[in-house]
Amino acid sequence: MDKEKIEAGVRLILEGIGEDGSREGLLETPERVARMYEEIFGGMQEEAGIHLQKTFTVENSEMVLEKNIFFYSTCEHHLMPFYGQVHIAYIPDGKVVGLSKLARTVEVYARRLQLQEQMTEQIADAVMTHLAPKGVMVMVEAEHMCMTMRGIKKPGSKTVTLAKRGAFAEAPKLQEQFFQLLR
Repeated sequence: MDKEKIEAGVRLILEGIGEDGSREGLLETPERVARMYEEIFGGMQEEAGIHLQKTFTVENSEMVLEKNIFFYSTCEHHLMPFYGQVHIAYIPDGKVVGLSKLARTVEVYARRLQLQEQMTEQIADAVMTHLAPKGVMVMVEAEHMCMTMRGIKKPGSKTVTLAKRGAFAEAPKLQEQFFQLLR
């Protein structure tokens, strides 16, 4: 990341909205924002597959569900936050991954400029590619600040996206089981 460009951009934004960037409360704001961007966009340079490499052999081929993985992301349309929960289910085909690794995979994709629909697909594709399960299903529920604090101003509204791969795309009973387990 180019912190100097971020700082210069923040100074221009402050000037553009009519603020005095030299006043006490704003003097260090460009540097603070640059550090914050380094943190919240840390997934830009990271490959999700790294977290899904360490697997364990299993005989079981029953559904594994990791639910309520909280995340924060930034909408690429308005550069405003959206946040919520991700639920990931997969059916192992001889191997499973440590449960924290699914949450780490979510973090990689959430810490980028993002669209919720795209993030949902990226998580499902990463699990399919790196774990090679019989199937995967990902559900993301999120509140978007671009809808709650600006524009239509509807706080509490949630956007829900789904991605189904393999056995989940082919078997409605598995989808039903997924939704039952989320209750």
